Amino acid sequence: MDGFKRGRNSLYPVELEEVGDVRGKRLLHLQCHFGLDTLSWARLGAEVTGVDFSEAGVDEAKALATELGIPARFVLSNLYSLRGVLEDDFDIVYSSYGVLNWLPDLSAWAGTIAHYLRPGGFFYLIEAHPFARIFDDEAAATDLRPRHPYWRPGPMRLEEDGTYADKEAHLEHRVTIEFDHTLSGIVNALIDAGLRIEFLHEFPFCGWELFPFMTKGDDGYYRLRDGADRIPLMFSIRARRPDR
Repeated sequence: MDGFKRGRNSLYPVELEEVGDVRGKRLLHLQCHFGLDTLSWARLGAEVTGVDFSEAGVDEAKALATELGIPARFVLSNLYSLRGVLEDDFDIVYSSYGVLNWLPDLSAWAGTIAHYLRPGGFFYLIEAHPFARIFDDEAAATDLRPRHPYWRPGPMRLEEDGTYADKEAHLEHRVTIEFDHTLSGIVNALIDAGLRIEFLHEFPFCGWELFPFMTKGDDGYYRLRDGADRIPLMFSIRARRPDR
């Protein structure tokens, strides 16, 4: 946060390159958390709207925007209820990092994206690769070891203390429900919503420590400690709403 307040951009090289120039573009950030990436796009010239269902997150985003004098709009809403509170359209809909696992319904997700895109506008997503989620990511893991099926029959119930933001935190509420989605399921949901896939890219690195046996490089990305590009850890996709 201190670095961001001094002017650091929170976005990584991949999304900066693949989204491209946002100056003068209207950008909707779905599942924006407390707004660092949203405000980073605003610093690059976009007219931004961030959406999240966390009241604490949205309050923090608004306070940060006010403190730094960055023009931004933040909306408190569940993604699936957004059409009832936001009437607008956008050149870009954006979402990133740790978002899909909270969504039970990809069809409704993709329909929401298509609803808010102007003709000719595009959706961009960068996220953990679904295949990487089959491997053991517990603290004791030392190498890639399959632990979970790729096709899971239903949601996962997880109970753990600490979070990615503070592994030493002690939580009052420790149960989370997460949903795994296949790569084909993600792509087909966007196609079924009427969007045209422009590219699908896969990467052997990740923006966070997905496994305990990873090291962080000078570029800010985490890679497997042995340096081998053995599996896809992250993917990106861009899908455009046709002009007509």
